[in-house]
Formats: sequence, structure tokens, C-alpha cells
Amino acid sequence: MPGITNPTCRCRTSKSNELGTIVACTYREIFRFELNRAVAVVLAALLIGFVFPSLALAQQAGDKGATDQQRELEYNEIDREYEALSRELGLIKRVVKVITPAVVHIEASPVRRESLIRGDVQEAGSGVLVKLRGQTYVLTNRHVIKHSSAPNIRIRFSDGNATNPQRIWSDPETDVAVMSLPPGNYATARLGDSSGVEIGEHVLAVGSPFGLSQSVTRGIISAKGRYNLELGSGEVTLQNFLQTDAAINPGNSGGPLINLRAQVVGLNTAIASNSGGNEGIGFSIPIDIAVRIAGDLVERGEVRRGYLGVTLDGLFDERRAKAAGLPRQMGARVKAIYAGSPAENAQLRAEDIIYMFGGTVVEDDDHLISLVQLTEVGRQIPVVVRRDRHDRQVVVVIGDEPAQE
Repeated sequence: MPGITNPTCRCRTSKSNELGTIVACTYREIFRFELNRAVAVVLAALLIGFVFPSLALAQQAGDKGATDQQRELEYNEIDREYEALSRELGLIKRVVKVITPAVVHIEASPVRRESLIRGDVQEAGSGVLVKLRGQTYVLTNRHVIKHSSAPNIRIRFSDGNATNPQRIWSDPETDVAVMSLPPGNYATARLGDSSGVEIGEHVLAVGSPFGLSQSVTRGIISAKGRYNLELGSGEVTLQNFLQTDAAINPGNSGGPLINLRAQVVGLNTAIASNSGGNEGIGFSIPIDIAVRIAGDLVERGEVRRGYLGVTLDGLFDERRAKAAGLPRQMGARVKAIYAGSPAENAQLRAEDIIYMFGGTVVEDDDHLISLVQLTEVGRQIPVVVRRDRHDRQVVVVIGDEPAQE
């Protein structure tokens, strides 16, 4: 029989040993198959050990790439939002730049007699340079300089130069003080209209908190018309403060409160604090009032107080207010009217309840007195009264308080 070739094991044989050859080839084939399978298993293990970690690393690299890309997108978004905000931020920086040269640091040493009696130390505060009647003055708080005198007061400017005031005027009832300066070229602040200031409006406080001159803080007007505050020795009886959360600390007194038009709208005066430092409630004299007081002091040496010419009923209470149809205790009840007074000229009557004065709700007698006396003489003020359970509006021309009163 011709030789047979096995295509699987590729061995040549003859008829005599055909069976043995087939058996041998079969075992070799089985061995070779098992060997190939073992090799396959090893290769698979190697693939699992090397390929899969590589795939995992590739996945991690892909995740990291995605994270980096996302962060880059976030940075780009931040850049876009900053560009949108930069105009406002740039405005604040420009306001600070233009106003700080007009803000001064004040050091007031007490006169020797006062120092010995009271044990006072040097008072430090702030001030703002303003134009009054064509001349430059320093506007500040009276409590900053009240125990001192011109030779003992040092006014330090933003450029480091310093001088003494030539003359001092002050008003204890409003805590306003004004000082004249030697002739020179001074940067002055632009004055705003504090009557138009609204709650929520952004403001900056500039001054020397804790002696750190030219410090700037930012906040908003948080309330208006604050009065009946217990300040110092109780001399400040005429109050109509702006309230702000811009940080005000000891040393800020007398410094300006600025709106974002770089205009002075207030004179920083006091804080409400349990610790003696800023707790988010500060008070400023509206600049309209401060400038009017300062102008009277410079021109006349005294302040002209607004005058209505009424006697008020100190017994007016919640029961009487509700009996008059008012929702709560508010307003001031007129008990009598002086002959020839602004109240008589406006046809106000006894028993009228004045509960609106120039757009401001009158809370009580003290509030009405402050509002009237802080109003410029000659100004026309709309007044709403409750008369016979009906409202009536009149216009009062504020008079000049008689000297005897």
C-alpha cells in the first residue's frame, strides 16, 4: 500500500506500523493541542495583565483630560463674568482714587485743663475737605475735636503734609464741626444730595479707623431716618441718621460716606456695637444737614433752627392714635399754636395730628422736633395731618426759631 501522509501530524508511515503511528500521532497531537492551549492561557493572562491596565490608564487619562477641559471651560467662564463685572469694579477704584485726596486724618490733643480734669488722651478721627461759600473747610464731628483747640489739632492730608486749623466752629446738638485752613491748593470732595439716597444704595466709607488713614470700606444704605440714639454724653439731641453696614470703627468719625458717583452723602458719626468695633451698623449725618449746619456756623457763628410754632401733647398715646383712626401709635398731636407762626400761616389747628412731614412718617414728638429743627429755614414742606378722622395735606414754610425759644 502506498504511504499515507497525515495532514495533521505530518508523519510518513507504512502499512506494517500504521496503527502505532496513528496512535503516536494522536498523542502528539493531543500534547501539541494542550501545549497550545497553555500558551493561549499564558498569552491571555499576559493580555489581561498588560492590555487591560493599559486600557484603564487610557481611560483615566481620558477622564483627566475631560476634567482638565472642564476646568478650562470654567476658567473661561470666570473670565467672561469678570469682564462683565470689571466695569463696576473699575468704577469703585476710580471713585476711591478721586475721593481719597479730599479725606484727612485728624489728631486732637486735649487742652491741659481738660486733660487733667477728664484724664483724656489724644482723640483721632477723620474729616473731609469741602467748599463752603467759595472757601475750603474741613468738615468733621464735634466729638473728635471738642476737648481740643486749634493749636492742638493736627490735620494730616493724603500726601503726608499736615497743618493746624485756623479757626473752629461746632454744634453740640448735631455733632457737626467745621474748621478753616490756611490758604493753599486743596483737593475738595463733591457733595451729593442725601435727600435722594435710597435704602439698598451702595456706598463707601473712607477714614482712619484705629488710626489707619485712607482706609476704604464698602456697604449699602441699610436704613434712613434713625433717631433717639444714645450717643456719648447725650448732647446730640437732633438726629436723623443714615444707617449703613459699611464697616465704621473708632477713627472713622468725621469721615465721608460716598456714593458711587463719588459724591459725599453722609458724615460718619457713630456705631451700634457691643464690642466697641464694627458690627455692621453705623450711622452718618446726612450731608444736606451737615453742610447747612456748617454754613450757618461759618456765616453766623450759630445755627438757625427750623421753627413750626406749635405746642405738642405729651399725653398722646396708642389709644388716642387709634381713636383718631390711625393704624398704630404714630405722629404728634398739636395742643396749641403760636400766633403768627408758620403753623398758623399754614392753617394748622389744635388737635391736628401731624403724622407725615416732608414724606417722612412722624413717629412721635421727639421725631417731629428733630425733623423741624433740622430743616432749612424758608423751605416749603408738605405736611399730612389727621383731622376729624380724615387726612388733610398742607404746606408749611419753615420759620426761624425765635431767639427766646
